Amino acid sequence: MAWSERVVVRDGVRLVCRDWGGPGQSIVLLHGLAGHAGEWDVLAGRLSSGYRVVAVDQRGHGTSERDPRDVSRAAYVADAVAVVDQLALQRPVLVGQSLGGHTAMLTAAARPGLVHGLVLVEAGPGGANPNSAVDLGGWLDSWPTPFRSREAAAAYLGGGPVGAGWAAGLEEREGGWWPRFDRDVMVRSLAENAQRSFWHEWGQVACPTLVVLAQSSFIPAQEADEMLRRRPATTAMSVPGTGHDLHLEQPEILHTALLGFLEGLA
Repeated sequence: MAWSERVVVRDGVRLVCRDWGGPGQSIVLLHGLAGHAGEWDVLAGRLSSGYRVVAVDQRGHGTSERDPRDVSRAAYVADAVAVVDQLALQRPVLVGQSLGGHTAMLTAAARPGLVHGLVLVEAGPGGANPNSAVDLGGWLDSWPTPFRSREAAAAYLGGGPVGAGWAAGLEEREGGWWPRFDRDVMVRSLAENAQRSFWHEWGQVACPTLVVLAQSSFIPAQEADEMLRRRPATTAMSVPGTGHDLHLEQPEILHTALLGFLEGLA
């Protein structure tokens, strides 16, 4: 099944979505920082045979608004709510990877009546890390842009399905292939996460929740244990031999895990 482009506008900010259609329960897919909606194509295509699937280019990313003024966590949450409302998605399951998972978690916490289920892929409440924005900026600055080709970009960005997934988010212009995001917007988007944890919001989530972790140490074992201690009804699983972009590395495993979770929802 192919996707169609849908546009949601909130407070003048244009958000572009890949609407895969499909029957039944709605699912909203949220990519991570510096990512794009196309990262979910393999998973979305498989899910759309039985579910209504929408993947979002979040503000500052992909084909959505490139330089939004507001990149607060609240703005990202309000965008997710706008997508649900404007596309008439009835009590969707929110699935998010990394910072997209964080957005999904905050949305479920803020609007418990809106969300039917929550799936966090390599995401959690986190903790203050004053160096995170600097580290992110340094990493983005290290990219040898423009890349001479998508293939060169894929090789640089990890190779295999991970590199291909990242490279798919590039655009061709000005003598090569460039990211479809602004470096400073990405750094500002991480500012609140660098300052505090979000354990209170984790405790406010009321819907059924699945946490899927890689062997990346992005979510430390202590954080994962504390998530389960505070919300013991949470279902958690780890995927051996995977890194932070496990949704790109092992979409088949994630698809199987999601089907089991979705089938268990009332």
